[in-house]
Amino acid sequence: MLHLRLITPAGQTEEVVRLIERTVGTTHLVVLPGTARDPVGDLVLCDVAREAGDELIAGLRRLGLEDTGSIAVEDIGLSLSRRAEEAEKEAPGEGADAVLWEGLTEATHEESTLSVTYLAFITLATMIAACGVVLDNAILIVGAMAVGPEFGPLAGISTALVRRRPRLAWRSLLALLVGFAVAMALTSAFSLLMDATGLFSKDQLEGARPNTGFIYAPDWFSFVVAVLAGIAGILSLTSAKSGALVGVAISVTTVPAAANAAVALAYGDTSQTSGSTVQLLLNLLGIVLAGTVTLLTQKYFWKHRRQRP
Repeated sequence: MLHLRLITPAGQTEEVVRLIERTVGTTHLVVLPGTARDPVGDLVLCDVAREAGDELIAGLRRLGLEDTGSIAVEDIGLSLSRRAEEAEKEAPGEGADAVLWEGLTEATHEESTLSVTYLAFITLATMIAACGVVLDNAILIVGAMAVGPEFGPLAGISTALVRRRPRLAWRSLLALLVGFAVAMALTSAFSLLMDATGLFSKDQLEGARPNTGFIYAPDWFSFVVAVLAGIAGILSLTSAKSGALVGVAISVTTVPAAANAAVALAYGDTSQTSGSTVQLLLNLLGIVLAGTVTLLTQKYFWKHRRQRP
């Protein structure tokens, strides 16, 4: 279930209430006239089944409530109510299959913001992966994958393509490109510093690396895994099962590939630089394609599911 907290202008409250009452899957409707102070208006509370949430939120936006008042949505972790159970049964489909498009757009918008924190995380992840590459340490590689925040912008691009939001697409692409460019540049400098202190060496990079050699040797399996991870990542976002994102993060070699390219570039190894770059691009392309197709498929099936009597 979702909980909606709405602030409505006094003259618009009845229209909002009628919309809520017409929407299948709503319950626990409460109207508190004149209680809102900023902005001034009435406070309207209600619960709605997740599978009916997108329809209700879209209707509220068509009424212009986001401009004249406020729309706040939050997940209900526990709801002990027979009426809530009935509302969920009345709503079409299953809550786990429903996509809250507005929530997805907002979440990917926040995750794809080019901020100091985002740059710090992707840079630190790339540096950790650089240590794993030179030391041929798979544990460090896995840790770097988990730290990397790059799935946010990738999901943002897929969402923007499906929803036709060019501003979100540009914002996500900018975060992705600038993030990796800054991370790789700083990691190259970090590698030279580590080399000067004797902690890194070119022999380590070019020696036998049974645990991490795959990073600069892209093949079709890299693309297949990226596609599967992209599908899983989008499903975890749309179904609110965020725990699966950790598994997605450690399934693809985006950050390790960027790290290997940065270290190889610092040492002038063009072969590993080019191979790692291809690996990085294959992973990024596979995730975006899979995410976009997954969202289009969900949109198609959910639309037809809601049209059934």
